[in-house]
Amino acid sequence: MKFERKHSVLLLTVAAWNVFNWVTFAKNLSAAHARGEDRPTGYWVAHIVLIVVNLLIAVVLGRLGLKAWKATSAERAEIDA
Repeated sequence: MKFERKHSVLLLTVAAWNVFNWVTFAKNLSAAHARGEDRPTGYWVAHIVLIVVNLLIAVVLGRLGLKAWKATSAERAEIDA
């Protein structure tokens, strides 16, 4: 598959959205814990695992998006030359 600029924009947008959502969720989870919200340990562990995994997915998507962006930039430079 050949990546185009629109693919890189999509990947970077999804990565940024994931980071925003999961960082916000992590802040809310931390605030709930600080308030002393009574939840089983499994609740906290499961949500922390979700946060970490989804942030890793965002990193992977972001790296793919940057790679695609650079590849399309190089192709445009070759065409313009």
